[in-house]
Amino acid sequence: MGLMRHVVCAMSGGVDSSVAALLLKRRGYNVTGVFMKNWDSLDESGVCSTERDCEDAYRVCQILDIPFHQVSYVKEYWHDVFSQLLKEYEKGRTPNPDILCNKHIKFNHFHKYAMHTLGAQAMATGHYARSSQEDEEVFQQAHASPPATLFRDRFEIRNTVKLCKGADLVKDQTFFLSQISQDALRQTLFPLAGLTKEFVKKMAAEAGFHHVLKKKESMGICFIGERNFENFILEYLEPNPGNFVSIEDGTVKGTHKGWFTLTLGQRARIGGQKDAWFVVDKDIVTGDVFVAPTTNHPALFRDTARTERFHWIAGDPPAELVRTQMMECQFRFIHQMPLVPCAVTLNMDGSVWISLSRPVRALTPGQFAVLYKGDDCLGSGKIIQLGPSEHTLQKGRERLVASQNQKDEPTPEPAS
Repeated sequence: MGLMRHVVCAMSGGVDSSVAALLLKRRGYNVTGVFMKNWDSLDESGVCSTERDCEDAYRVCQILDIPFHQVSYVKEYWHDVFSQLLKEYEKGRTPNPDILCNKHIKFNHFHKYAMHTLGAQAMATGHYARSSQEDEEVFQQAHASPPATLFRDRFEIRNTVKLCKGADLVKDQTFFLSQISQDALRQTLFPLAGLTKEFVKKMAAEAGFHHVLKKKESMGICFIGERNFENFILEYLEPNPGNFVSIEDGTVKGTHKGWFTLTLGQRARIGGQKDAWFVVDKDIVTGDVFVAPTTNHPALFRDTARTERFHWIAGDPPAELVRTQMMECQFRFIHQMPLVPCAVTLNMDGSVWISLSRPVRALTPGQFAVLYKGDDCLGSGKIIQLGPSEHTLQKGRERLVASQNQKDEPTPEPAS
């Protein structure tokens, strides 16, 4: 029975996807491992890390005795992900390549390849995440005959599949999956859903995947790895020098090579300053990057943000949000930051305003606002506008008080 079930597993050469393939094989599925090549590069020491990862993935497939394929999405990655990143940096934003990579490459190009080219009934990844669907339902999905009419009946009941947090809350990766489509989610298995990272490592050791266990966790830009960001981005964007300007008194503190080499909240490397200064804002018209002394300066904290059109995992916004235009849930814009309670307002154009229960440090345009309700990841939207910072609000209040005081001062009586 299991052998009829063909699953294509995305293999990265890492421990998580290797154990995902192992588990699928144990469940009796007919598994094919596929390695995706998304970036042409040599690492700093002149070694092509992609080739090494591909070798590692191939060795795992040999140990498991499953077929292995590799597929190149270098062109698609460049077009759908990397050139978009550059555009975002030029606009003064800080994009999230991992979210875009899952959206465009893994759960779009790769998903189609698994289903149409390899004829699989499901795809699988090594993400720490869960879907609300039982594996059995994923396969039933595949056999449902397409609707006879061109348009699906609007009232046809099709349970939407939810994206839920994995059991290992520290490793949970729903953040990175928050832009994937309902169609792809519907046909995806997450074999690691109920496991912790520790347990996955133990399984890898027992299965003899020692070559994979020795590798360190992949961080850095999705598929580009770890490298000096400023040098890397300056290979693609022309330097565009500007000034570091103090947010407090407008004095010039130093110069930078381009606003796109800097992100909000990071420490600014300014020569000749004895204190640390941090990036709090950018003006891409003048090229000025505003900085503030101390890492927790009020200019770094804000409690409202607006996204572009929000991507709901379910396809549509939650009913209560549509009905009342407002909903309470939880927010994060960095993978492992603690969730912050928030209220969300839906705009006519599908974008949302998010009001946080407390100001958050370094909310950054270009990053994704990811929303949760309990265990469910509701989806995400790119942050394109920020509310005023605590520093701005403070200055406004001071001005207000000052002008009130002026009004309240008794005017001297004219001398008779």
